[in-house]
Amino acid sequence: MLAHRPRPCLAVARAASADAATGAKSPTSGGQMLVFVPPHPLIKHWVSVLRNEQTPCAVFRSAMAELGRLLVYEASRDWLPTITGEIQTPVAVSSVEFIDPREPVMVVPILRAGLALAENVSSVLPVTKTYHLGLRRDEETLQPSIYLNNLPNKIPEGTRVLVVDPMLATGGTIVAAIDLLIERGVTSKQIKVISAVAAPPALTKLSNKFPGLHVYAGMIDSEVDEKGYIVPGLGDAGDRSFAT
Repeated sequence: MLAHRPRPCLAVARAASADAATGAKSPTSGGQMLVFVPPHPLIKHWVSVLRNEQTPCAVFRSAMAELGRLLVYEASRDWLPTITGEIQTPVAVSSVEFIDPREPVMVVPILRAGLALAENVSSVLPVTKTYHLGLRRDEETLQPSIYLNNLPNKIPEGTRVLVVDPMLATGGTIVAAIDLLIERGVTSKQIKVISAVAAPPALTKLSNKFPGLHVYAGMIDSEVDEKGYIVPGLGDAGDRSFAT
């Protein structure tokens, strides 16, 4: 069950290309974290646009939003609650199936860059609630600190949660975010992480701490440098999205 090249240092089961494309769940995955890298050519295209240092800010942000749309589509397969019934078409009665409006997906973008990646979520998911979470990484220690927390004190049981963080590098920010969710009643199996690019240090931390978590990434890069940037990566996603 491996996508891309295997890395012995990464204790995580990765979905094979067929699973990533269909959303199939492996019967042997158990409680392991799974990382899905969907093999869609549009995902590769938008990641390539994001990587290019010559991509203008407006195009970069648009590319990030399009990548997020595709990753959320892949992540929502076989995951959304539905209701069935019958409706009258202009011709005849038809059986139908809708997304259940009583169970909105909780979307948690990690500020700032998560705003760009989550921009088109509502065009994919009919029913959502968005809660912003601001985490700032210290450039010297690489440790995160919270500057905005819009999460409810208690999250309803069974809520499906999408955490949107474009860059999974050292893993400090995403781990802190998921810890906050778990403190409020969510389990790791209810959470799916959406990321543009991920690296082994972050994935290893997530795998060790959050069994059952699913991560959907546009690409997995090989390393993180001494400044905490993914290599080759795409630079600072927040700066490039907002030109500040």
